[in-house]
Amino acid sequence: MQKILAIAWLTWKAAFRFRLFLVIAGLLLVTVVGLPLLLKDDGTARGFTQILLTYTLSVITALLGISTLWLSCGTLARDIEECQIQVVVTKPVARWQIWLGKWLGIVSLNAALLALSGACVYGLLQWRSTRLPAAEQEVLRTQVLVARGEAQPPDYNAEIDARTEQMLQERLKQTRIAGADLTQARKQLREQVKAVYQLVPPQYSREWQINLGPAKNFLRGKPLQLRVKFNAAQGSESGTFVGLWQVGVPETANVWRSEPMSLAANTFHEFEIPPDLFEQNGVLTIAFLNANNTTLLFPLEDGIEVLYPSGGFTMNFVRGLAILFCWMALLAAIGLASASFLSFPVATFFSLALLVLVFSSGTMANVVSAGTTGMGDSGSGPGLADRVLIPLFKGILPVIDLVKNFSPIDSLSSGRAIAWSDLGAAFGQIVLLFGGVISLTGIGLFTRRELATAQGNQ
Repeated sequence: MQKILAIAWLTWKAAFRFRLFLVIAGLLLVTVVGLPLLLKDDGTARGFTQILLTYTLSVITALLGISTLWLSCGTLARDIEECQIQVVVTKPVARWQIWLGKWLGIVSLNAALLALSGACVYGLLQWRSTRLPAAEQEVLRTQVLVARGEAQPPDYNAEIDARTEQMLQERLKQTRIAGADLTQARKQLREQVKAVYQLVPPQYSREWQINLGPAKNFLRGKPLQLRVKFNAAQGSESGTFVGLWQVGVPETANVWRSEPMSLAANTFHEFEIPPDLFEQNGVLTIAFLNANNTTLLFPLEDGIEVLYPSGGFTMNFVRGLAILFCWMALLAAIGLASASFLSFPVATFFSLALLVLVFSSGTMANVVSAGTTGMGDSGSGPGLADRVLIPLFKGILPVIDLVKNFSPIDSLSSGRAIAWSDLGAAFGQIVLLFGGVISLTGIGLFTRRELATAQGNQ
């Protein structure tokens, strides 16, 4: 361990020698402290938080990510190209210790920079919150600067898929469908079945039952928030739609009914509901009456959510920073693994290409969902691009989803709880699993690389 720490200290010295630490720290301070002071929010707690959390944490992640890749690629590749690594490998230090020492040095450097910038964001957030109106400060304390758990209606995807296949088989008995047309037919049928679980016709009501789970044991006497979002089949003259809500145990006195609400479509709305409206088993019944002349659609993914307090903002913020730190550790492993067998510019390009691949997962998911890349003739069956790319995308997407699903910025800006289990899963999947595989690959390549032939004048 002493040898690894010595290599880590040399990595720190190299970062200071290249002025990297000072430059990145200066950029972070300008971004985190300077720019939010110049930008104006809309005066609401949410607008205020989106600037100070969403914007600043996104910029912090981008700056640290770029600097991590640059340093991790450069610190190893340049040592090899300039023959400095040959002085180190002649010492009684194994190559895996050199590799891990550089990774530890980069990771600890990121920890210091992330802690510095995170402390600035937290302090600035607390200071600027005192300048908001009293009503907005209350919203900030109850809906934003908190850690709120969430509960949603049951997952109906299994039922939807089963009903879709049943309808598809019935249609195939009447009409022959093949190739991309079959995929498109299945997709259309699934949307029809899914609509049954989402639509609320005019002058009709819809009921959802949400199980609060173990959280029911500590929610007695505490108000909850209902977060809703819907789409409208047609617009309205006022741009809003009237909604009536009922929450509580049906056919009992333990029921809360709202006044008519004017709600905009395609927008998240949050409103407080009284405490203790759920049953003994933790089931909360929510009903909505569509008092409009058009059909409203509540998406299954995020149409209805119940939010409840589950902790304080400070530890939630720390857990969010810890997940960002896991991302930095993974980027350091990617950069060092690339530099283990490539030159500095090629290693940097290769690492950036991997990031582009991760950010393109949405496009790949759409191609897999559609069943075609759009490059072939659907009339003649799947083309070469479909036969090659779609199976490839299907194999890549599960790997990308292992690390991409952990994004704490949205949770922090909306007051969502980041549980310790989320942090543990992020550490396990991002650092141990994905980062471990990349690290073992990089160490293996670096161990087998012939350093004597790596001359800077080649």
